[in-house]
Amino acid sequence: MSNAREVTWRPSQKRALWSFVGLGAAGVGLAVVRAAFVGTLLDVWLGIGVLLAPLGIVSLFAVTAEVTADADGLHFRRLLRRRSLPWRDVADLRVRLLHANNSRVQEVRRVSLLLRDGRRTLLPLPQAVSGSASDFDAKLEALRALHREYGAPESDHVHVVSYRTAGRGRAGSVTVCALLLALAGGTACFVPSVASYEQAWQSAAPCTAGTPAGERSECLTTLPAVIARTEANPPKQSSWLYFTDDRPLRRLEVSRDAAQEFQAGARVELTIWRGEVMEVAGKHYVWRDHVPTGGSVAAVAASFALAAGYPGAQLLLCLRGRRLPDDEVLPSALPFAGVLVGTALWLLPLCYFFFTPQLSSPVAVAWAVVGSLCTLGLFSFAWRATRVRTPAEPGTAEGRTEEASADEEVFLAACFLEHTDYNPYRFGTHIVLGGGPLAVTPHAGPGRFAAKRIPVERLTVQDVRRARGSDGDGIPRSWHVAELDDAGVPVRLAAAPADLARVIRVIRGPAPAETPTHIATSEGSGGPVPSH
Repeated sequence: MSNAREVTWRPSQKRALWSFVGLGAAGVGLAVVRAAFVGTLLDVWLGIGVLLAPLGIVSLFAVTAEVTADADGLHFRRLLRRRSLPWRDVADLRVRLLHANNSRVQEVRRVSLLLRDGRRTLLPLPQAVSGSASDFDAKLEALRALHREYGAPESDHVHVVSYRTAGRGRAGSVTVCALLLALAGGTACFVPSVASYEQAWQSAAPCTAGTPAGERSECLTTLPAVIARTEANPPKQSSWLYFTDDRPLRRLEVSRDAAQEFQAGARVELTIWRGEVMEVAGKHYVWRDHVPTGGSVAAVAASFALAAGYPGAQLLLCLRGRRLPDDEVLPSALPFAGVLVGTALWLLPLCYFFFTPQLSSPVAVAWAVVGSLCTLGLFSFAWRATRVRTPAEPGTAEGRTEEASADEEVFLAACFLEHTDYNPYRFGTHIVLGGGPLAVTPHAGPGRFAAKRIPVERLTVQDVRRARGSDGDGIPRSWHVAELDDAGVPVRLAAAPADLARVIRVIRGPAPAETPTHIATSEGSGGPVPSH
């Protein structure tokens, strides 16, 4: 088509990006030269070159990105790849929020393509950081206009996918969960050897004259020594004991307290086992080397396994919400974090004191049974707390709530998501019912200080839905959103499901009175007569 529209996006800061590419190339050259002529890896200039190289590579990928959209479809390229997609293969255009779960990192918006076969891909451009959303929205609308003209979009609104929504990726949670489980399994493999070492140390006896030479490493040998000097360093550094004439060894690493307690010239006795100094006994102080226990290693392995439970809970929530639209907000996984904390309170002490696979002690068995029942109860509570709640109509049994009297003021946590004349700059945090007209307040009461009346007469309830990614991260995951029409202007009101139902009942006004069923009209008469 000769009259087809065409839009193209290229990086806006090409000079800066090419400068970074030059710095990266200079860093690579510097690293090669220093490595070739200096011949050592411990070099400051070599380190600077290695740090600049990734910066140049990333900038090179960014500066060569380009996206073109026309009647035929989308054409985009990166450094080493070009790709074209016809509009018939694109099911929908979406917004992907990156780094939205970290307030210290700027929020990055990118365009995500949902293909007909279910796959997703990110366009290199356009993209925007916090503060340039208006320009990004204009570019996205241009893309959507082309898609509507030459394709068949699946949805009529923009899906915003973030870390809170059902369409978020699962690869990160799977990777973290698998890594933590691998650490738990690897740590658990050391439990038998550490327990055997601990038992051998506890059962070791002093060497005697009849102990064979080949078995002397398994018994305790005591040698006298004289401390020449001590070196007590800060807690994060090693502290040392130095011995006179380097006998039986030159120095020994000890705790900071031990280095402070022992004095130069003090006579001590060293206890040696398996070629290592396990104990230094002086007149007033005894230092013993730390011997790890099987229970402590088992507790560490259990900690890794419990930590893997949180990304596992996030995966579970994704599976429970797999039928939801990609932009709907999933419930929080924090209730399952409570389950993991409650489980840790009984599992870690059990692993520490009874780390053997055979729970032969009745105390250990009772401990495990009671703890498992507690975990099961907490899991049931978390499962119920994280269920997906579908919005109910205020008039239904699920949507019916208690009504306050006309004179009683009730403050409900709720907020309008748009700037309006009764909610300037989104200042409102609560809605007050009773004691006057419906109003928005920036506080939870009491009193109507700074309250602004809501013009109920011009509001019409269009729909009640679950929270979406486009509603932002400022509202809790469990809240619902009512879509209102304010004299032709769309407005969104967010609140907890029960509170939102109460506000909607006030906006809609009282239900019309039902027609009495006990009045019947007699045929041929001039008015109603009672029916019998």
